Amino acid sequence: MSDNRVYSYSAVLMGSPILLKLYSHDEALASRVFQLIKRYEDLLTVNRAQSQVMDINHAAGRHPVTVSRPVYQLIKCAKSASMVRDSAFNLAIGPLVKLWRIGFQGHRVPSAADIAARLPLTRPQDVILDDEKQSVWLAQAGMEIDLGAIAKGYIADRVRDYLGQQGIEQALINLGGNVHTLGEWAIGLKKPFAAAQELIGSIAVSGQSVVTSGTYERYFEQDGKRWHHILDPRSGYPLDNELDSVTVISADSLDGDIWTTLLYGLGVEKGCAALRQRDDIEAIFVTKNRDVILSSPQRIRFQLLDSGYQITGRTARRPADSDTLVGRSRRNGWWYREY
Repeated sequence: MSDNRVYSYSAVLMGSPILLKLYSHDEALASRVFQLIKRYEDLLTVNRAQSQVMDINHAAGRHPVTVSRPVYQLIKCAKSASMVRDSAFNLAIGPLVKLWRIGFQGHRVPSAADIAARLPLTRPQDVILDDEKQSVWLAQAGMEIDLGAIAKGYIADRVRDYLGQQGIEQALINLGGNVHTLGEWAIGLKKPFAAAQELIGSIAVSGQSVVTSGTYERYFEQDGKRWHHILDPRSGYPLDNELDSVTVISADSLDGDIWTTLLYGLGVEKGCAALRQRDDIEAIFVTKNRDVILSSPQRIRFQLLDSGYQITGRTARRPADSDTLVGRSRRNGWWYREY
């Protein structure tokens, strides 16, 4: 269908509705895009018995597994982000995700003993990489890597690249929360715990990715408390701070996936301080108190649409000597420096 010359195409992949918008009617191109997404899903998913990631998990504690270059590079990137001191991002968090089952049938609050038993299996340093053999070895039996937190971002970047190669200058791809754009678009910022069409505001972007991670996306309630899917790899429990959501605006959607998790773990003040080291990434924080904090009000084109929220002028403190600041490596994509 079309709306003001915008043609929309949809499919269900990776367990989510996928939306592609083009400024030309091209069903063949849309079909090729969805096929591309499906190929990467087959490589990266943990939600089926057979994939390269599941091959690694099945061999945990026994032997390394050689994988394709895209899978290896993504795992290497994920490990680097996981090794940042006090990082809330952890590619080895699979055992905890399985234990909580948030967003799946059978979710429950695990016992403290069960959580404590899983924590030693989530050490990212026990994901052993061999660049020469392009192999991955999980050093302990019972370990599982889970690329679900970054697979959509990686795939969104590949779709962007493909559309650019096809000469497309104006397009939008939405991979169930990971939005990537070619050209100018306005992206809605969802209101937490509200109907899908209810927005806090809109973000104007051009050729950028917009990724939001929020406590409202997947959660359950038990004993009068809400338990959401953003787990703290340090404690094994869902992160508990002032935030309802974090939205990251970046050139690459993979960065958006990683930084939403990192920033959620850091909180507003430390998160804004870390972003001062990066001129290619911006963030919008939404707090439980209905404050909207922009990491850089001068650079983020945000329009508030809900009078129940307010844009506050909180500013980031200067990073302390003990803070961990994250940057981009020319060679490997991710690195960290401790000041």
